[in-house]
Amino acid sequence: MARPAARFLELVHRLDRDTSGILLIAKKRSALKNLQDQFRERQTGKTYLALVRGQWPARLKVLDKPLYKYVLDGQDAQAGERRVRVVSRDDPNGMPSVTLVKVRASTPEYSLLEVTIKTGRTHQIRVHLASEGHPIVGDDKYGDFELNKSLARAGASAGLKRMFLHAWRLRLSHPASGEPLTLLAGLPPELAQFLTLALPQTLENHDTPTL
Repeated sequence: MARPAARFLELVHRLDRDTSGILLIAKKRSALKNLQDQFRERQTGKTYLALVRGQWPARLKVLDKPLYKYVLDGQDAQAGERRVRVVSRDDPNGMPSVTLVKVRASTPEYSLLEVTIKTGRTHQIRVHLASEGHPIVGDDKYGDFELNKSLARAGASAGLKRMFLHAWRLRLSHPASGEPLTLLAGLPPELAQFLTLALPQTLENHDTPTL
């Protein structure tokens, strides 16, 4: 809609509905194929910013946990929705999934994490972080539902009505020239505003322009 004159626009990859940040769109079929090949062959680097409940252990840097995707049964409003859970390594239905975690700032209440995914499984970051007892703030599928409700009810300055997961940095090669590229997307206003209250020291970190 923003570019009605464009003859070819195709999504290179996807984000979860409630995730903000970088989303690549190809303008040519040749670029689409090249970029999708880079994603498939894991030649790209995708790093997210996630705010989680509690103080993440700094020693916990690698989450190597197989994931299994399933559909909810029942008659309620959630029936038929996709869900993902961690399974044992010997589960034949488990898909290998690796997530790298770096603590950017933390307090006993919240931690801001840089999360890099080595595999692109459905809901991977959300499930991996929640499996360690530190769900993403605002996550309506795998999160702390009581915390989410209290934040949603809070005033505009202190509240949060969405999931705090943001596709922050993407490293790839230009599809035509092969030049290494690093794309950055700063936090949207509602996340940046909440972060100033939850972890005010992060905005004093002047070594990066992303916040």
